[in-house]
Amino acid sequence: MKISILLPYKENFSPSYAGAVSIFINDTMKISKYKKNIIVYGNTSEKKKFNKNYINLNYNKSFIKSSSKSYILEFLKREKETNSDIIEFHNRPSYLKYLTKLKYAKKVLYFHNDPLEMNGSKLINDRIFLLENLNKIIFNSDWSKSRFIKNLPNEYQYSNKLQIIKQSIDTKKINFNRKKKIITFVGKLNSAKGYDIFGNAIIPVLNKYKDWSAIVIGDEPREKIIFNHPRLKILGFQNHRNVLKYLEKTSIAVVCSRWNEPFGRTSLEAASRGCGVIISDRGGLKETITDGIVVKKITAENFSKNIKKLIIDKNLLSKYQKNSVKNFYLTNNFASKKIDDYRAQLSDITETYIDVSKLKILHITNLNEKHNGRLFYNTGRRINNGLIKLNHKVLTLSDRDLLTNYKTIRDITGSKKLNSTFLETVRNFKPDLILLGHADSIKSESLKIVKKQNPQIKISQWFLDRMDTKWKNNKIRFLDKIEFMDYSFCTTDPKALNLDKFKVSFIPNPVDESLDDMMVYENKYAEYDLFFAMSHGVHRGVLKKGKFDERENLINYLIKNNPHLKFNIFGMNNIQPIWGDEFKRNLLNSKIALNLSQGRPLKYYSSDRIAQLMGNGIATLVDKKTKLNKLFTNKEVVFYNSKQDLNKKLNLMVKNTNIRNKLAKRGRIKYHKKFNSTIVADYIISKTFGINKKFNW
Repeated sequence: MKISILLPYKENFSPSYAGAVSIFINDTMKISKYKKNIIVYGNTSEKKKFNKNYINLNYNKSFIKSSSKSYILEFLKREKETNSDIIEFHNRPSYLKYLTKLKYAKKVLYFHNDPLEMNGSKLINDRIFLLENLNKIIFNSDWSKSRFIKNLPNEYQYSNKLQIIKQSIDTKKINFNRKKKIITFVGKLNSAKGYDIFGNAIIPVLNKYKDWSAIVIGDEPREKIIFNHPRLKILGFQNHRNVLKYLEKTSIAVVCSRWNEPFGRTSLEAASRGCGVIISDRGGLKETITDGIVVKKITAENFSKNIKKLIIDKNLLSKYQKNSVKNFYLTNNFASKKIDDYRAQLSDITETYIDVSKLKILHITNLNEKHNGRLFYNTGRRINNGLIKLNHKVLTLSDRDLLTNYKTIRDITGSKKLNSTFLETVRNFKPDLILLGHADSIKSESLKIVKKQNPQIKISQWFLDRMDTKWKNNKIRFLDKIEFMDYSFCTTDPKALNLDKFKVSFIPNPVDESLDDMMVYENKYAEYDLFFAMSHGVHRGVLKKGKFDERENLINYLIKNNPHLKFNIFGMNNIQPIWGDEFKRNLLNSKIALNLSQGRPLKYYSSDRIAQLMGNGIATLVDKKTKLNKLFTNKEVVFYNSKQDLNKKLNLMVKNTNIRNKLAKRGRIKYHKKFNSTIVADYIISKTFGINKKFNW
């Protein structure tokens, strides 16, 4: 794979006078796995270059053509000989109209400035042209991306071509004992960067605190703002290495820009070097630090006040300094990996535009048709309903039912026919997303074929079952096809299962208004006090002889200690499990339900039974060790700490009808509002397609 990087005209790819773009390209290129395949093109008068992978584009000046046009035309000449697979160009959207002549190269544009202030991306039609003719558009901040998608039609706003890769820097171990009482400003010495604000803020600080000094690094030939003080040193332009050395000694770094900084490299570097950073609330500056002071009202008085605050409060200053280093994550390795990831993707695919608001989805899960309605109320159907309510076109394959129907002497399990049906369905339906729910019989080889023939199709999976201790085989099932997944989802916190190294996120068990439609708390004549139902396997449907479930111990404990209560228990003590409408009828005839899953409590894990209980409005008892109290409050769920605590709270809830019903009602409202099938389906799509949206977990 050959990669060409085109710098903006007159960008200095030189350590002598490097800008933020050159520093970023050089730092990430050095550690890229494709570094030997990259050539950087630019035009600079500086003799010293960052590395040997650089070509200076020399051209004949002309009165007819601008220097910038001559520059890009010279690049086109070179490219016709080079035939690069990928062309990455930075901060000049106007170059694309020339680069479209290179038909076969994948094209990537990096924005380092506000897109709405640049020729070639100011207008809506400009940005649509970019989206339709580029394979990827990279932004240096969420703020820059938000500017680009402003007023665009929805189908363009959610394009998977849009990606954020923030600028980066290598970290270094900081000796905080060597920090000096120095306040530093780095940047152009003009009013846009707020140098006048800094000057007017720092003079009174230096007058009051005699043991503190200030350093200014930067220049500005076009604007003269002058400040003088015996302990204010103005060092002029310094190369990048020297800037970092000064920041290592600096205690407080100030970035007081007036203009909307698209990102802000100065504050990034200051944070990486353990400074107490004070920034203005402009543009993407807040995205450059994890810890520090953000000044809303940008005045010299406010900056002076906050500088004094850190000088006076040494503990606060130390906290910001140490946390800035501890929480720093925007390293060159982090950014370079993201860049290489999209390069790898582009090397294999020709991206097509996908309208994420109107997807075609092939959902493969067990809809239990062969069970004649017994298992109608299942999570697969809930998620399917959510996808449909989002107005997507959803085609469902019930894989287990198809396996049963496809069994022959030559195909004993039906797997061959199922997989050929799957591939034929993909060819005919041409989905944007293939979503698998426990679809173990879809083979890796089939997914490999799909990825090769239709690389633009996203593939994701959801999984409900436990994956720890004696259920580790479930984890094997979950990871079996993870290499083909754009994203995966499970009903347990991925960190609790050591799955956080993969693209895996937690999803709650969803409720659906059409399935979970009861309000048990409204029944004033419930016959039973506690409802609990389990089974020896949903597909079995009946008790298995000789099988013991450890949950029986807790249920029998409650029965033994509460002879005055009426228990509505199924799936144990020779009472068969219940399903479908019989389940709902018995739930309605009970006051309280116990949500108890197999095995030890695991963060966020619950079987989908919790959705059926809370979603139908019954007061529900839940083990606090599940950490579900992070999603629900004590006013919505009864959390217990031990079997004794469970026993106590069960009796309290039985006695207090008013409290119990209010809790059940609040729990139902919360569940249906924040964890319904539409929201969970939207979350699955958003994560799969890289859409940055906030959800309730």
